[in-house]
Amino acid sequence: MGKLSIDQIDVNGKRVIVRSDFNVPLNEKGEIVDDKRIKDALPTLWRIIVEHGKLILVSHMGRPKGKIVPSLSLKPVAERLSELLNTDVILAPDCIGEDVEKIIDEMEEGDVVLLENTRFHKEDTTGDKEFAKKIAKLGDVFVNNAFGIAHRAHASVSVLANEFDQVAAGYLMMKEMKYIGETMKKPKRPFAAILAGVKVDGKIDVINKFLEKADKIFVAGGIANTMLLAKGYEVGNSIVEKDKIEVANDIFKKVKENNLELFLPIDMKCGKKFKNDTEIEYVDVDKIGKDQISMGIGPKTLNLWMKELEKCKTAIWNGPVSVFEFPNFAEETFILAKFIADQTKAKKLISIIGGGDTAAAVKQAGDRLRFSHISTGGGAALEYMSGKKLPGIEAISDIGFSTERRFVIAGNWKMNKNVSESLDFVHKLKSSVLNDDNIDIIVAPAATSLHSVNEVIRNSHIELSSQDIFYESEGAYTGEISASMLLSCGVRYTIIGHSERRQYFGDTDEIVNKKVKQALAYRLKPIICLGETLEEREAGKEKQVIKTQFTKALEGIEASTNFYIIIAYEPVWAIGTGKTATPEQAEEIHAYIRELLTERYSEAVSKHVRILYGGSVKPDNAYEIFSQKNIDGGLIGGAALKVRVFTEIARIAQGIKK
Repeated sequence: MGKLSIDQIDVNGKRVIVRSDFNVPLNEKGEIVDDKRIKDALPTLWRIIVEHGKLILVSHMGRPKGKIVPSLSLKPVAERLSELLNTDVILAPDCIGEDVEKIIDEMEEGDVVLLENTRFHKEDTTGDKEFAKKIAKLGDVFVNNAFGIAHRAHASVSVLANEFDQVAAGYLMMKEMKYIGETMKKPKRPFAAILAGVKVDGKIDVINKFLEKADKIFVAGGIANTMLLAKGYEVGNSIVEKDKIEVANDIFKKVKENNLELFLPIDMKCGKKFKNDTEIEYVDVDKIGKDQISMGIGPKTLNLWMKELEKCKTAIWNGPVSVFEFPNFAEETFILAKFIADQTKAKKLISIIGGGDTAAAVKQAGDRLRFSHISTGGGAALEYMSGKKLPGIEAISDIGFSTERRFVIAGNWKMNKNVSESLDFVHKLKSSVLNDDNIDIIVAPAATSLHSVNEVIRNSHIELSSQDIFYESEGAYTGEISASMLLSCGVRYTIIGHSERRQYFGDTDEIVNKKVKQALAYRLKPIICLGETLEEREAGKEKQVIKTQFTKALEGIEASTNFYIIIAYEPVWAIGTGKTATPEQAEEIHAYIRELLTERYSEAVSKHVRILYGGSVKPDNAYEIFSQKNIDGGLIGGAALKVRVFTEIARIAQGIKK
């Protein structure tokens, strides 16, 4: 879906809430050490001020965990903004409440108010809708300019956007989407990726994405150590993940299959201890001693890499190639930074620095170095590069609907797998090469495993769903789980109206409707199940049943900015009965549901909504089913309980281009 820019919104005389990322580093005296994030936000702020808007800034600072921590006040930010904007920036005493409302009511055009740290309230990080509403009442327009926090489904990020008719992206957000998003889709080639980091597991998704997109991949750091170990090299006392050898071998296999160029270090800068003043020795990778620690790439590697990078037109760099925090080991990272900056200046290379430590390293390499783009996001940049949908970006999508429907492969585990078994499953699934722009991979474990599973998959391309949701926000409903509780576990999707919920727990069409409304209100994405029984099919009433369920499930729900639903057709008679729906039977009902969507909403909505088949999908029937025009994937039960089988179904979908 397209995004609205701030240039497309009239801010004259309006109260404009801008979600910013002013989480800047402070020293022991509470002074700002690096104000880059503040300076990067200025173009958007100036646009609102000069266009006579009333600017209301929202940000967090640090991790106060829902408590007022004076040292994490945004006061230093307000003072720095006052200097940079050359105007008085009022720091509100809180981000919600009557005192804040009074300050906002007294604002005049061109005034600037910075709300106090949103994370002084625990409701921010839990995605609490009521908390978002309290902030929203302060403004008329919402602008998200905080890419660095776009990967969090927090109240002041994605939930807040849902409370406004007018939402937009600020200039900084637009720049991030342009350079990272568009480059990952259509890079100028040859396209190089430079990846370094401590752990393979933390970057497996972005590695897999680059295995699909890049022409040349350069690997350093702990990731390189693990890959060298997989090749049989001695890595001494270097940081390494011995349990990720299989993952490394999968990467080598993918490199060969895709005919890519993979560059591992050929020599290392080593020490005996992990500290700055350890003795330094440059060692070829086949001669590293058992008592040595690899702390950066060596000169042979650096020269080879620069020679290869000279051939490239685009480069994304995520992760310093040496321990730059130690002055004695920073040189190789700094030399590479200067080389890439020179190539950029000569207009030979589009260079994107992936935020976090890499941004800090290139800044330390030289204040005058210039790159095409230095991301303000660390974790957000990594997730965006890997193809993950970021809540903060999805929340500012406009009302237009995309007709490009990605496949959905959703696994509903039902009452199977304890926490340990669930974690084992997603660890294995995460290592599988399933990261494709055309497929959404979703798992729905038991409620007891939601939080733990999210801890494993939250930085991956795998999305988390609950198997159900309750239709009230809170109260004396023993055993039920609210939308805000699900959000706090990292849930993005929720299955509603599953045939077993209807059969065993009395979920009526009216209850389904209430649950769908609750999910959408909290910006969860409902997977709405529809389906007829064997008796209804044999009586020729299947379309009548589907129409009734469809109409009642969506009663009172309009296609607006928070309209994001998936429909799953479950022929109840084909689940666990030994009977199967033919691809033609499934396609007939899917086409009918699309007709209902056109009739209820519009043709644009009909083309946008994805409809899944939920009737015993297996590897031996997946291709025929998914090849049908109106079938966009599967809600999979039994076949989703084994990683190998679930992965095979996903790969079958991956090979189908509609």
